[in-house]
Amino acid sequence: MIRKAVSLLIAAALIFCMSACSETKEKEGNTPQPEKNGEVVILFTSDMHCGIDTGFRIDGLQQIRQSLEEQGYTTLLVDDGDAIQGETIGVLTQGQAVTEMMNAVHYDAAIPGNHEFDYGMDRFMELTEMAEFPYICCNLMKNGETVFPDHIVIEAAGMKIGFVGAVTPTTLYSSTPAYFQNENGEYIYSFLQGDDGTALYEAVQKAADAARKEGADYVYLLAHLGNVAAWSPWTYADVISNTRGIDAVLDGHSHDTDQIVMKNMDDEDVVRSACGTKLNCIGYSFISPDKGVGKTGIWSWPNQDPPAQVFGFENEITGKLDAVLSEFKETLERTVAVTPFELTINDPVEKDSSGNPVRMVRRAETNLADLVTDAIREATGAQIAILNGGSLRMSIPSGEIAYKDIINVLPFCNSLCSVELTGQQILDALEWGCRSLPDQAGGFLQVSGLSYEIDISVTCSFITDENGMFAGVSGERRVRNVTVAGEEIDPEKTYSVGSVDYILLNCGDGYTMFKGAPVIFENGKLDSQSFIDYLTVTLEGTVPDRYADPYGSGRIKIIGQ
Repeated sequence: MIRKAVSLLIAAALIFCMSACSETKEKEGNTPQPEKNGEVVILFTSDMHCGIDTGFRIDGLQQIRQSLEEQGYTTLLVDDGDAIQGETIGVLTQGQAVTEMMNAVHYDAAIPGNHEFDYGMDRFMELTEMAEFPYICCNLMKNGETVFPDHIVIEAAGMKIGFVGAVTPTTLYSSTPAYFQNENGEYIYSFLQGDDGTALYEAVQKAADAARKEGADYVYLLAHLGNVAAWSPWTYADVISNTRGIDAVLDGHSHDTDQIVMKNMDDEDVVRSACGTKLNCIGYSFISPDKGVGKTGIWSWPNQDPPAQVFGFENEITGKLDAVLSEFKETLERTVAVTPFELTINDPVEKDSSGNPVRMVRRAETNLADLVTDAIREATGAQIAILNGGSLRMSIPSGEIAYKDIINVLPFCNSLCSVELTGQQILDALEWGCRSLPDQAGGFLQVSGLSYEIDISVTCSFITDENGMFAGVSGERRVRNVTVAGEEIDPEKTYSVGSVDYILLNCGDGYTMFKGAPVIFENGKLDSQSFIDYLTVTLEGTVPDRYADPYGSGRIKIIGQ
């Protein structure tokens, strides 16, 4: 059963100290190889987003694994998706550097997250060929057939452990929809995104049953599903309550660290464990032949200094990691501009139930969002600029802004464009963007050249198509008092709107109301480059005080709370 790690830091320190001591003795030739104790520890990561040098760092992960092995445990290492995208190193290598580091620590299995596809489907498949570990997924389909095996069974310490993989069906629109289509714009890939969730549940159950038939003593679901209510019927809770025969769910996608026990469809307890993001936590699950699945939880590393520095250890991964980082150091650390205050994606005050910052940019205006959308509006020459909050991934602290900060904020390498839209299309987009409020959603629209109010006391009345994308609004609207350049928006009038191709041309985040809109501007310029240009040329290298308020300049007002 789950035991929340009450003294996680002490536990981690003990692991590292024991490992350091054993490493010293081994060099002296005094420590024989320990006998295996018959127990298995599954270590798991999730939502690394290229953070191989943050939190524990990937050499800290290796040190933990080595320490457990030295204590006699057999270890397995798995990943729950969103590993290869999210920071500069991912952008500059198109995911290869992270894949190579995962090979170096010998992952045993991984699943794709929704951001594994952000460099395109062809590139992701190239990376899976580079990977020295298998990818599994029961609901990534191509022309009706699974792309990867839906499960694997690994024998460890005399036990057979089955792993089933599942990724959120929202991937179809939270990544770039065009990546899942053929040259005629027809979907050839799917994620079993049926309206009621049945297709996903059945695929997970089929894979779990197959693992049992192959002799699996225990079955783990490696999931990239998350806990956000707006993602229902595809959350981890939906899947657990509609399946049987799964002992534990190791979950990702929502970046939470919740440790939950809930009932499956047979009224049996199922452990669900999540380990946050950026290697700030490492998950574990102990299995013994006589007691079955035991302690399942997380170790966390809240310190700014990495474990390798704090405890003074160095292993074979430390050198490889440092070599990778030094290769890009000069480019990444080049100063672009200066900001006298933090430019944020997070609420300065509010924290979630786990004590982590709330990603305000996914449900309200922020100063960083204002700055970036202003940059897009200037670069495209449009009357209005919009950007989904999920495109903004990191805050920028006060002080010098380095090139790496720009890429960390905008890691997707989306191209700028502008289209001609009617006021009604813009109203539909704003309505769709606020559908999850007060919860967070990556599709929440940040704006420039436009202001609007959202009344969250009004129940959402949007309609979705078979893929979960926008298909209309059937009742009262939440969005009101929309103005463009100080004047009330006219539903019949046309406006020029700038954004990234992900939103305007590829229906990203389900924005189908833009499909087929006349293109005004498209030159391939990246969102990150437009941000750099705005900082260096327009703002002459210093962010002005008009962006000082972390809650923005009042472009978006939320009422009815």
